[in-house]
Amino acid sequence: MSRRAARRGSAAAIVRAGLAAGAARASYAALTRRPPGGAATWTRTNHRGEPVTLLEGPAVAAAALTAVALSPGMEPRARAALVAAAIGAGGFGGYDDLAGSGDRRGFRGHLGALARGDVTTGAVKIGGIGATGLTAAALLGGSPVDVAVNAGLTAGAANLLNLFDLRPGRAIKVAMLAGALLAVGTRAGGRPAAVSTAAAPAGAALALLPEDLGERAMLGDAGANALGAMLGIAAAASLGRPARIAVLAAITGLTAASEVVSFTKVIERTPPLRWLDMLGRRPAAPAPAAPAPAAAAEPAGDGVDGEGFVAGVPSLGEADPEPAPRAATSGQ
Repeated sequence: MSRRAARRGSAAAIVRAGLAAGAARASYAALTRRPPGGAATWTRTNHRGEPVTLLEGPAVAAAALTAVALSPGMEPRARAALVAAAIGAGGFGGYDDLAGSGDRRGFRGHLGALARGDVTTGAVKIGGIGATGLTAAALLGGSPVDVAVNAGLTAGAANLLNLFDLRPGRAIKVAMLAGALLAVGTRAGGRPAAVSTAAAPAGAALALLPEDLGERAMLGDAGANALGAMLGIAAAASLGRPARIAVLAAITGLTAASEVVSFTKVIERTPPLRWLDMLGRRPAAPAPAAPAPAAAAEPAGDGVDGEGFVAGVPSLGEADPEPAPRAATSGQ
């Protein structure tokens, strides 16, 4: 890539990210001022037992979409594919946010229910995001092999980023890291027109990172799915086929691992990952106090048992509590 092309790509990225950031702040302010359907519709309980709003997700998706639609200099096919990814993934994610119960989780849970004739909102979302990935990939163009790979990238990235939205700021940090790696890989590959493709979703997410880290809001499925899908399209538009296949293999491997391994527990046990995960966050909730010796035990009915439950509610100090129904609690 020539220096002039690199400068043009960097300038376009800055403009696009700035436009997305401004739109994200404005969208979030408008949505929180007058929440569609009322504030309670969008309120969930996080891992501390505190209320957070899901309105961050629609604000991020709408802002990224606006920046892509309005910013100059983007290839028409890439623009169309990013718009389709944001609308489709964000829409199906939002549907699952508002209508889902959280009774079944993961591909095994939703597809297993579908095999028994139970169509969950998660199953609808899986199918919808798959169709979104295929549509966006077709708009981006290329050979049948490229369309298949790009569809997998888009749908896979949408799902994978959502798997990280379990603690404040985690999904956005992963998105920022993915965007940075994509920018480096794109520059090395010499495709200047695609250097700033990921700037809009990155700028929108970064603008609302303080709300996420402050545990006032979270991306939810709408935001995480939309961001992931747009990053998948950015990779599809930026990388050569071997690199895209490698990224798709990594996404597939991590998604499969998530069915049997808790990402949160892995992060907690790995000091560098734990440091990055806690960066900018409020301190972790204190662990529940150890039970008193039997001789000095309090009378029965004190509300605390040996399993770390307080008055029947799971301890908020657990590193990776079992998720409660979505209508009552969120992953964060």
